[in-house]
Amino acid sequence: MPIAGPADVRRAAVRLVRADGRAFLAVLGLNAAAAGMGLAGPWLLGRIIDEVRGGGGAGAVDRLALTLLLCAVAQLLLARWARYVGHRFGERILARVREEFVDRTLALPASVVERAGAGDLTARGTADVDTVGKTLRDVGPELLISSVQALFLLGAVFALDPLLGVCGLFGLTGIWIVLRWYLRRARAGYLAEGAANSEVAEIVAATASGARTVEALRLERRRVAASREALETSRRRRFHTLFLRSVFFPGVEISYLVPVVTILLLGGVLHERGSMSLGAVVAAALYLQQLSGPLDEILMRIEQLQSSGASFARVEGLAGAPQADSADSPEPADDRIDVTGVRYAYDRGGEVLRGVALTVRPGERLAVVGPSGAGKTTLSRLLAGIDAPTSGTVTVGGVPVVGLGPERLRRQVVLVTQEHHVFLGTVRDNLLIAEPAATDEQLWAALTAVGAHIWVRDLPDALDTRLGQGGHRTDGPQAQQLALARVVLADPHTLILDEATALLDPTTARHTERALAAVLEGRTVIAIAHRLHTAHDADRVAVMEDGLLTELGTHEELVAAEGAYAALWHSWHGERPTAG
Repeated sequence: MPIAGPADVRRAAVRLVRADGRAFLAVLGLNAAAAGMGLAGPWLLGRIIDEVRGGGGAGAVDRLALTLLLCAVAQLLLARWARYVGHRFGERILARVREEFVDRTLALPASVVERAGAGDLTARGTADVDTVGKTLRDVGPELLISSVQALFLLGAVFALDPLLGVCGLFGLTGIWIVLRWYLRRARAGYLAEGAANSEVAEIVAATASGARTVEALRLERRRVAASREALETSRRRRFHTLFLRSVFFPGVEISYLVPVVTILLLGGVLHERGSMSLGAVVAAALYLQQLSGPLDEILMRIEQLQSSGASFARVEGLAGAPQADSADSPEPADDRIDVTGVRYAYDRGGEVLRGVALTVRPGERLAVVGPSGAGKTTLSRLLAGIDAPTSGTVTVGGVPVVGLGPERLRRQVVLVTQEHHVFLGTVRDNLLIAEPAATDEQLWAALTAVGAHIWVRDLPDALDTRLGQGGHRTDGPQAQQLALARVVLADPHTLILDEATALLDPTTARHTERALAAVLEGRTVIAIAHRLHTAHDADRVAVMEDGLLTELGTHEELVAAEGAYAALWHSWHGERPTAG
């Protein structure tokens, strides 16, 4: 997945701020007022010193002290109000970031998502979005407050004496040198750390999802070695960013003392010559001593910004990923599917499909059978527009399937596999994803079509029962039935079933498939058949072997032909094929 450049990240940040411009100005104004009140303390303290040295009475000192107290209380209240407004501002921006991420993710073509890997997308949508959110909610307002305070404090020193202000700025050059050294290395370091974390997440997710395959093929040592290698890379990159911080922070802490010492030395000389009062020297020193607080906050937040900036670049990078263009996709003339001379090869493997040609008529029930590795699942992915053929075409109504926009494609062709997801929420929420305008009657009709109405009616709140953690935990067959019910509600023109009923027992699976066929009467149904009764019930059967379509016809025709399909049929029934 792409990574956004610094300019893109800056433009995205400006766009987010402009979306809530009034709140941003309110945060600025409140922080400026709080910082202004904070300036009164050192100045009033300097006045008190000068009053005492000038022989002023207790009344003048008491009045100045009371004013100092009132300014401190006002600063406290304004700062608290500013933080409150700033946090609300940050939460609204965080909500926009999350919504944009979800919208962009849903707009990605399925092929792009699969090539990127679940680990990378998951890391961006969880850890990276969370980091960006914390930055916008916490780091952003704090950095804004500290920046305003630092500017006001420096301005106050210049107001006391321009020469002292210049000396104070000169004393801060050490911080600038250390900061430049750090910033030149930090972004690349944090991006590398984020990529390493994504790799770890990808390996863990792939190993967990394919645990049975790993055990069956005895790949445990290989997967453990890959995990250790990824963790070692992640450790090295984390240690690199730790090294950057270990140089940055001590250098900054030492640099804080330089401007204060410079002011005291120069101020002492000026006071000795009578060109500056002792109160002014003390006030200037206190201002620069106070400056260490907001500067420390700024530099710490800048360090966090490097990490969150890398996360923001990864989150915003989705904007540069290929998007399915729904606006310009043409309208298919009909529901006929044509596969013409299709070849397909995965990135790191040989050809899986080698010149497949097939026409699926509207309303036809087609079963695709063949041994494992024949290319059946790959063909189903091409028919559903998830992948594009290496050569050849797959069209629906004369339009390439991969050229259809997401909404049009979902209404045209739907692929259902045995991998289903139950979303957090109620049964109703899980069904309305497919058709938000569906009525309760339509929801129950869809559940009845797939045989799920029985167990849903037994739930405590029926359609309003919460599923997942803290609610009813669905098993594999129930999750499959919910997914199939969503298909009924989506009402696509073409339904592709690839082991969609694999988790159901054979009797329930056959009942569900026949119920689906009845509900989807007049629709095109393409079933990747692992149970040959599905092929028996189909209008036509396509037999695939070694990436080629070797037989095509009705069940009776292919059994009579005594070819590959007949051998599969006899083997499935435990019969011996008749001698030719």
